[in-house]
Amino acid sequence: MAKLVSKVYGEALFELALEKQSVDTLFEEVLLVREALAENKEMIQMLAHPQIAREEKLSVVETIFRGRVSDDLTGFLLLIVDKGRAGELDAVLGYFLSKVKEYKKIGVVKVTSAVELSAEQKKSVEEKLLATTDYATVEMHYKVDAALIGGLIIRIGDRVVDSSIRTKLQQLEKQLQKIQISEINQTK
Repeated sequence: MAKLVSKVYGEALFELALEKQSVDTLFEEVLLVREALAENKEMIQMLAHPQIAREEKLSVVETIFRGRVSDDLTGFLLLIVDKGRAGELDAVLGYFLSKVKEYKKIGVVKVTSAVELSAEQKKSVEEKLLATTDYATVEMHYKVDAALIGGLIIRIGDRVVDSSIRTKLQQLEKQLQKIQISEINQTK
């Protein structure tokens, strides 16, 4: 249900941004709002609390955001709170950001390696991704996981390229088990 809510409202905000030709402006404003909400978790709790009057919640949103972000975004935030969807606000804003990135051909890439990559290696990975995808730019996120032993795992959306030594060893183990099972079956 929450995923549907984030999609419906996130899509509506994206359509508004396209209609008003303010995609870049709303993108930046949504980043700021999300950052502010992440720093003030109790504000989301207050906005989602069932025992706090709706008018009080709307007043808080109005006071905090009016004049700091566009009227379009302030109105959107007021709508979310008015409809009782404040608990899904982060997911809605996240969906909007991903729609804008998709629209602007910005790929979000998560790279996991066994050791910290050098600046040169990171640049090489980024260049190869730009050359082999339709993205105009890529937003890179790097993580180290020593359990990989070696190689990389690259995630772009729902696509995964796993060239880690750990995965190759697991695949080899499965193949050896199949061979052993088939040999046992043949000797019977």
